Amino acid sequence: MSFDSMTSTPPIMAPGTCVAVLLPLPLAGAYDYRVGDEPLRPGDFVEVPLGRRVQVGVVWGEAKGDVAEAKLRPVGRRLAALPLPEVSRAFVDWVARYTLAPAGAVLKMTMSVPAALEPPRGLAACRRVDPPPADLRATPARAKVLAAAAALPPLTVADLAREAGVGIGVVRGLVEAKALEMVELPTPPAFQRPDLERPGPSLSPGQRAAADALVAAVGSGFSVQLLDGVTGSGKTEVYFEAVAAAVARGGQALVLLPEIALSSQWLERFTRRFGVKPAQWHSELGDARRRDTWRAVADGSARVVVGARSALFLPFKDLALIVVDEEHDGAFKQEDGVSYHARDMAVVRAQLGAIPAVLASATPSLESFANVQAGRYVRLHLPDRHAGAQMPDIQAVDLRRHPPPRGQWLSPLLVEALEGAFAAGEQAMLYLNRRGYAPLTLCRGCGHRLQCPHCTAWLVEHRSAGRLICHHCGYRIRLPEKCPHCEAVDSFAACGPGVERVAEEAEARFPGIRMAVMTSDTCQGPHAAAELVRKVADHEIDLLVGTQIVAKGYHFPMLTVVGVVDADLGLEGGDLRAGERTLQLLSQVAGRAGRAERPGRVLLQTYQPDHPVMRALRSGTRDAFMAREAEARRDCAMPPYGRLAALILSGPDMGVLDGFAARLSRKAPVGAGIEVLGPAPAPMALLRGRHRRRFLVKAVRTVNLQALLRDWLGREEVPGGVRVQVDIDPYSFF
Repeated sequence: MSFDSMTSTPPIMAPGTCVAVLLPLPLAGAYDYRVGDEPLRPGDFVEVPLGRRVQVGVVWGEAKGDVAEAKLRPVGRRLAALPLPEVSRAFVDWVARYTLAPAGAVLKMTMSVPAALEPPRGLAACRRVDPPPADLRATPARAKVLAAAAALPPLTVADLAREAGVGIGVVRGLVEAKALEMVELPTPPAFQRPDLERPGPSLSPGQRAAADALVAAVGSGFSVQLLDGVTGSGKTEVYFEAVAAAVARGGQALVLLPEIALSSQWLERFTRRFGVKPAQWHSELGDARRRDTWRAVADGSARVVVGARSALFLPFKDLALIVVDEEHDGAFKQEDGVSYHARDMAVVRAQLGAIPAVLASATPSLESFANVQAGRYVRLHLPDRHAGAQMPDIQAVDLRRHPPPRGQWLSPLLVEALEGAFAAGEQAMLYLNRRGYAPLTLCRGCGHRLQCPHCTAWLVEHRSAGRLICHHCGYRIRLPEKCPHCEAVDSFAACGPGVERVAEEAEARFPGIRMAVMTSDTCQGPHAAAELVRKVADHEIDLLVGTQIVAKGYHFPMLTVVGVVDADLGLEGGDLRAGERTLQLLSQVAGRAGRAERPGRVLLQTYQPDHPVMRALRSGTRDAFMAREAEARRDCAMPPYGRLAALILSGPDMGVLDGFAARLSRKAPVGAGIEVLGPAPAPMALLRGRHRRRFLVKAVRTVNLQALLRDWLGREEVPGGVRVQVDIDPYSFF
């Protein structure tokens, strides 16, 4: 049974005819080739000549016909991989058109594991030759091996040696003597099928109603459900019911998580529910596992896949459901290469495949709220925490009235709350979304600030690593002994706090406390993150100090106090989503407190206790805040009520770059409902040694923004060394 709407049998392309082959390269489009001796179908993976090399591509359809047939080069070998499904090819084309990226660059995300395109190699095993060679020299060890080989199915050399109780050399000697022959065993399935008979957890009436709605959507065509539930409301268990329904109907399910490497508790929940682990897809997988997973997705044997945003481009055979968990999270936006938002593209992929999409969050994005109001999405609301747990009490700590002691960062009220939690045998968390020890290092004598030579960014001190590091390009140095400007010795001072500095203060204030720091620097890879999460869950840690990765849906029953060191961080600047993002992030952080029978308490250290975000957090009036945000955006036709696109120009030569930007500006589109801002230096005017200029294009929703940009950019030739990146629906403005 196929759940994709595009399931017609592709036409056969006979030898000698012409076809278009799309290559996974940032080229203008597909290239025409002549079909060789073997007939082909659209979607086939083939080898084709490109210049002096051979490149693997995908048969995309009929030839464009812009090259004379006599000049066409023939297609080479057809690879053994299953053809790329029609819906996957349509998705590549759609994403390319929407993002203005070359289709080949999008295809590269689908063809990310070239080794998976070759047939899998079976397992080499030993089988007894009967009768054995007449001239075989007999020994007691060889007799043991031959007896074991006669009584057992074919085994690997190592396994047969172990069963016979001999060394590997004995088995290899029998192979050389032709008393054993090597055979190839079929490759075992990479993933087990989820056990749908295992009983799930008991759901509350509200959870059951939401789960029934999601289950009913499976197999009923395209739809989008917004699963809006407070932190701790059991959203995961609810959408697991839809996952089970998709698998029961013979389909596959994809769950996207913003931080797959930090999802150990999610994987534990899945294993408890279904008895097996799902297939995983993220950058930390080894080459062999990525190859096996890609193949299992393509042949349909991987029934459930959990992955980062790139999993959306896997070649699913029978995708029946897509879930985007924490749909509000900014990690779903890809900035480099092809700029896309995985949440939005997941909805497109669901529509192309005529399947349901589920967007889950405790703090949904304004875009999703707007789609609910417009009737495009259906909202399923879970207003209560699971098993009667209460939402935490949230308090704003006015730093103007309750400042920390000079040179410290924790206010007396927050310290008192931490002391109470530790005295009661409970756990606490301190949150500051700033890595390292200090965000700025300056000279006390002359005020010189240590800056990255390749980026418009201050160097961040990481005292644990003994380095000053640029978080944008990775440049790092040791702290200089003297100031390069005034040559004063030992004059540098760390300014402001990072998580390392907060942890240092907490360790000094609470001696003997079991503490851990959780950042992308300290949790490098899923195994390290899983171990740290386990220690917190098992109460081997009393205080967790971390950046935003501590807000990713973790469940710690003994964690009752959460302190936000700088709640105002992120409220300022030119980001139109600053208020929305801060509310979402702080709500998620606050949601880690009091998730079991013990009540939770959250303290927000702020200089702006009357800011609308702080008021909404304290009073629990999220929807009213989002309504005001929507009204403000609607009034100025900003997303989601208007359209935005960013053009980022970059190059090593500032003069060449500014000249190109000026010429492009003179040809900028004009018209009703269109506004072009720029060119202006980007806030990050120098990044990795390249100067950057930015245009911002604002348009009403009725404007075809992609066509407008395509026409504009086609009017001016891009100079050598200059790059033009188009970001439709930008989420960051650095």
